[in-house]
Amino acid sequence: MSQLIPEKTKDLDGFSVTRILPNANKRMMGPFIFFDHMGPANFKPGEGIDVRSHPHIGLATITI
Repeated sequence: MSQLIPEKTKDLDGFSVTRILPNANKRMMGPFIFFDHMGPANFKPGEGIDVRSHPHIGLATITI
């Protein structure tokens, strides 16, 4: 392992999101590659969070 990247965690009303990329120390990854860890969270059927639309046109996301 060449480098440990410090993560940034934000609390979104009880739902946490931790971002690892993008990071200033890993510039070769590109500005539009995001690596996030979301949760843990438990939502009842029909409930969840409202995610606002992204300002960039044509940006696709993949959630695993």
